[in-house]
Amino acid sequence: MLSTTRSSAHRASARRLQCLSRSLTTDSTTSHTVSTPPLPLSKPETSKPRQSRLYPRPRPAVPHQRQALPTLPPSFGRNQVLPVPDSTRALLEDIVGSFEAPIRYAFAYGSGVFEQAGYAKQMDKEDRPMLDFIFAVTHSDHWHSINMQQHPGHYPLHARILGSSFVSKTQALSPGLWFNTFVPMKGVNIKYGVTTVDTLCADLLNWRTLYLAGRMHKPLRIIKDDARVRLTQQVNLTSALRTALLMLPESFTQRELFSAIAGISYSGDPRMVLPAENRGKVENMVSRQEDQFRELYWKLAQGLPGVRWAAGSKNVEQDTSPHARAAHLKKLPEELLKHVHRRAEGRGPPREADESAYWLRIAGDKELPLVLDSEITNIVRYPATVQSLKGIVSAGVAKSVRYSAAKVTKWWKGTSFSKSS
Repeated sequence: MLSTTRSSAHRASARRLQCLSRSLTTDSTTSHTVSTPPLPLSKPETSKPRQSRLYPRPRPAVPHQRQALPTLPPSFGRNQVLPVPDSTRALLEDIVGSFEAPIRYAFAYGSGVFEQAGYAKQMDKEDRPMLDFIFAVTHSDHWHSINMQQHPGHYPLHARILGSSFVSKTQALSPGLWFNTFVPMKGVNIKYGVTTVDTLCADLLNWRTLYLAGRMHKPLRIIKDDARVRLTQQVNLTSALRTALLMLPESFTQRELFSAIAGISYSGDPRMVLPAENRGKVENMVSRQEDQFRELYWKLAQGLPGVRWAAGSKNVEQDTSPHARAAHLKKLPEELLKHVHRRAEGRGPPREADESAYWLRIAGDKELPLVLDSEITNIVRYPATVQSLKGIVSAGVAKSVRYSAAKVTKWWKGTSFSKSS
């Protein structure tokens, strides 16, 4: 009787595990545990059942998988999809589609995609801005291995000799990017950065480096979409909007709002000190991309309490009371809040004493905009400096010199344009 009961239980358990395996293997977000084969139904009845700790019960496991990456409504994040001319769209898609290595999420950004003041009349091929891309992949070592086989010329000689493991380890250094630059493709020069989806989403949510998140505060063209990135990007855009509101007065224009948002990623960037970036870059960008910025942020602002921004208006008003500002402050990204808490230590009663009073005290501080600007600078400076130094490794000496010269030339033209206008 006992043997029959155990055999029946074993067969039932095996059937459940087989169903679970089928369910998980059809899910595009399957974890590494899915590769474990299910127990065959033809297993002899005398075999010893596997331990349950290796095979969690299917009922809690399946909902957990679905909750980790929910299916987003088709309209979610529609504000992120910015239009570009058909010729530009076709070129961007053609370039990304020519890579054999699997790309999960890709976007193009910069003056080569969206017009900026000072560069609109540069129609010659020699003066045309380089097209900038970011590719988010699942496994960087695997991706670079495939890409090195297809496009060995994209990598400097030392990287090809040392192999994809060297490239992926260098990429992993903060802020988690490897750039290939001055790459001729489809009749244009491109620069593309490779990161992982995990690194990208972590920065979008927490602002650990603000290197990727900061670039995605500004208009960009999505070429390959991913539900997880779209979700975290919406959080990133909302965080940028909250941060800018905390740094602005009670009333301001939408251009002032967009300039505050665009300037977040340039705080602490060492290139802004050197003649490597146009110091008027933020103004040049916002002046020509105001419509795209509005598309990104207007609808998000409608969902924030205390913000008044009419559909046809370019003027914005907000509630600047400590309670309203505390509501924004509490929802800032983890890394920025960590810096703010550190600054608040010793300046009043601790957070544990009275949490509500603690938030109101910080939110009501007139120095809060300066504190946020200072701490954003502290977040950006180190990873931006590391990435600039990594550029010498990823591009090689010759391309690094060429890239730096191009940046200086671009800076000089931008400066001349600002003076003339």
